[in-house]
Amino acid sequence: MARILVINPNRSVACSAGIAAAIAPFRLSGGPVLEVATLAEGPLAIYDWRDWHAVVDPLCRLVAREAADAYVIACASDPGIEAVRAITPRPVFGVFRAAVAAAVAQAERFGVIAIVDASKARHQAALRAMGLEQRLAAEIALNVTMDTLLQPHTARARLIAAARSVVEAGAQTVVLGCTGMAHHRSAVEDAAGVPVIEPCQAAAALAMGSMLARSSGDGPPAGPVRP
Repeated sequence: MARILVINPNRSVACSAGIAAAIAPFRLSGGPVLEVATLAEGPLAIYDWRDWHAVVDPLCRLVAREAADAYVIACASDPGIEAVRAITPRPVFGVFRAAVAAAVAQAERFGVIAIVDASKARHQAALRAMGLEQRLAAEIALNVTMDTLLQPHTARARLIAAARSVVEAGAQTVVLGCTGMAHHRSAVEDAAGVPVIEPCQAAAALAMGSMLARSSGDGPPAGPVRP
């Protein structure tokens, strides 16, 4: 059975638990196995470029020793994705790139809610690599800690206000720009009135689809299509 390893590149066990809860609906009976790993060498959260660069080597070493059929880097700035792809022939998915792909598949313009202002430059770099920076309607940073995000309700009102603001700026979908926001997704979507995309779910869907397509092969010849 295929194994998909979802790696939380910060060392917050609570954040990893939130990631596991977010992707739980994608654990299908008889389907690929989804496992969540926590990078013990990682920071408590990835706030800036220094944190981003600090996890690249530990991520590569973890992937080198943990065999899997696909890997998901579960941080919404996709740290080290190019380096990890260079050391494994297996698919490597970044959750931010997956979320943006899901956003533009549903609408012309999207918005992003970041954990801190320093996240914006990393998101812009990913959008430039994807050629999608012009489709970003707006990005708003909450400037809170990971611990605040992980609390049940403390940051929810600010998340909702940020989502409404990016919608007012023209966003037709909203990307949650930190994995610590996962448990707020439904409440934010209900309040904003547009699809709200949780990055780990978006990446899990892509990884699962990739594994299922690989296992199915080309399939039998299609029969005639009847009206």
